[in-house]
This record gives sequence, structure tokens and C-alpha cells, in this order.
Amino acid sequence: MEEYKLKHSLAVAKKMIEIGKECNLDDKELQDLFVLGFNHDIGYEYGNNFSHEHIGGEILKRNNYKYWKEVYYHGDINTQYSSLFLQILNKADMQIDKYGNDVGYTKRLEDIKDRYGENSITYKNAEILISKLRSED
Repeated sequence: MEEYKLKHSLAVAKKMIEIGKECNLDDKELQDLFVLGFNHDIGYEYGNNFSHEHIGGEILKRNNYKYWKEVYYHGDINTQYSSLFLQILNKADMQIDKYGNDVGYTKRLEDIKDRYGENSITYKNAEILISKLRSED
């Protein structure tokens, strides 16, 4: 995996711990959040922007990883699956830019727009997801 993706994953893991503490999660849950955040983009090793979630989720499912569904469904605006860990993952992922900087929702959205274009599915889905996340806060 490219270095910048590793930096992104590490920063997402750390952001998840921050959010988990705000939710009063215990130490074991915080540790689980870190592992989930660090592995959430593992599918990029074998896929692309449009398939990495599913590929990563399937890899982790085959390895009996407890939170494979959170990886599989992260960023999915149409999923019926819901969990606290998925919500925390999406919140963290949508605040950390591709270089691992904590930039918040607005700048993360700008980053996605700059990379994929304002009319791209990736950008439009990110807009919807961030709108949902903001409404949950």
C-alpha cells in the first residue's frame, strides 16, 4: 500500500479512538476501533476507489475478522447495515484527508472534489454521507 494511504489509515485509526472516547467506550472497544481504522482501506491493495470497501471486507470476512461488515459498508450511503463502529469509522474517514491530516468534513469534501471532480459519483456520495454524519452529531 502506498505510504500516503498508510498515513491516512493510521490517522483514521487515531481519530476513531478520539471519537470513541467521546462515546465513553471502554479500553477494549477503543483498541478494536484502532484496528478497524487502520485496516479499513486494506482493499486498495487489490482494488480501486470503487471496489476497495467490498474487497477489503471480503478479505477480512475470510479471516474471521469481527468488524468485516464495517469495512465492507464504510462510505456506502445506501446500506441498511448499521453499527456504532460503522458510524465512527465513517465520521473519522470523512475528516481525514488522503495524506493523514485531520481536516474536518468541509476540507475533506474539497479534497475529494479536487481529486475526483464535482460531478463524480465519489464526490456526490461523499456529500450525502457527510450530510448524514453532520445530522447525527
